[in-house]
Amino acid sequence: MALKQTIDQARPQDFAAALARTGEALADLRTRHANGSLPLLHLPEKRDDIATILGYATLLRAGTSDVVFLGTGGSSLGGQTLAQLAGHAVPGVGALRDPPRIHFMDNLDPESYGELLVRLPLKTSRFVAVSKSGDTGETLMQTIAAFGSVKAAKLDPHDHFLGISEPAKAGKANGLRDLLAAHQIRMMDHDPGVGGRFSVLTNVGLLPAAVCGLDIGAIRQGAADALAPILAGGRPGDVPAAVGAALSVALAGTKTISVMMAYADRLQMFTKWYVQLWAESLGKDGKGTTPIGALGPVDQHSQLQLYIAGPRDKLFTIVTASPAGRGPRMAADLAKLAGEPDFAGKAIGDLVAAQGRATAETLARNGCPVRTIHLDRVDERHLGELLMHFMLETIIAARLLGVDPFDQPAVEEGKVLAKSYLAGGA
Repeated sequence: MALKQTIDQARPQDFAAALARTGEALADLRTRHANGSLPLLHLPEKRDDIATILGYATLLRAGTSDVVFLGTGGSSLGGQTLAQLAGHAVPGVGALRDPPRIHFMDNLDPESYGELLVRLPLKTSRFVAVSKSGDTGETLMQTIAAFGSVKAAKLDPHDHFLGISEPAKAGKANGLRDLLAAHQIRMMDHDPGVGGRFSVLTNVGLLPAAVCGLDIGAIRQGAADALAPILAGGRPGDVPAAVGAALSVALAGTKTISVMMAYADRLQMFTKWYVQLWAESLGKDGKGTTPIGALGPVDQHSQLQLYIAGPRDKLFTIVTASPAGRGPRMAADLAKLAGEPDFAGKAIGDLVAAQGRATAETLARNGCPVRTIHLDRVDERHLGELLMHFMLETIIAARLLGVDPFDQPAVEEGKVLAKSYLAGGA
């Protein structure tokens, strides 16, 4: 991954001060890697669970038409991000994928989920319920409803379900484990030391990737590439995650919105994964910046006018791939008829590459702070590196802001209140 940070629009002294402060965060990450107190940092090197993940993926694929992943937020977005690499939810491609079809029911909606259960060929469908705590209301409701449909079809739930949740703890309820255990359903352990929005490199993200046929070892190798500069003990300026965190924090006083714009359909879910990671990790104690996901080139036609001529309250990250020369090529006679003779012989990817470059340069020329991240290829290793980069950048930014990146007290408050209302509370 070639990471270029453009900081011309940041006050140099603010950026330099923030970058210097990342030294403590980097030292802390090296310490936590050495003593094992942050399990996330050891996932890139972990290999002893890959055979198990691949085994369950094989089980889920065998004779299966549809695999439905039940889980919300961090229990789903990482898996969706990786699955999109294999064509899932890619416009014009997702519906043409070879079986099994993959479904992520991450948002609880009665109409959508009810119709899915009616239309699914249940006999050849499998459900994977994912909840770290085991008490996520949305996931429990979806799982219970799926159980009802499977039983009504005279099928044995044991053959159609798999669960992922943290190991049982004495004195702590885990509704998902209790429900699945009562039906002798297989369970995979969710790493208790890795929170949902950081779980993309665990079985939570890698199982869907494996079901889609992706190389999950390469995903972790890419994550190791992102972590390596930190473990090497280099200067903060040589650590891309530290530079990115310093840039965001240095500008946070005036640039309160962080726009993540990716120029590839297969990175659209990545932008949504980033939005949750950044928002839920940093939005505390009146701090943090608001993340927005965007997709190029399409959002040039819906958002770019505002970005260039609207309020100057945004930091932009443009993620480009290497599309030049890829895709259908334009016939010279048809290009001439369309009034674009310069299109002759050009590939669709040539225009996408030009647009990504032009967007970044136009924003910069108009006084907007921009950084660009370029992926040589959109593949498992590069996506693994991109994901780990932003998890590290988020953790470092949290240290600079003085917040805990791993909790979400405001979200928990809402969950408790929603269950109270459901039970008939005032």
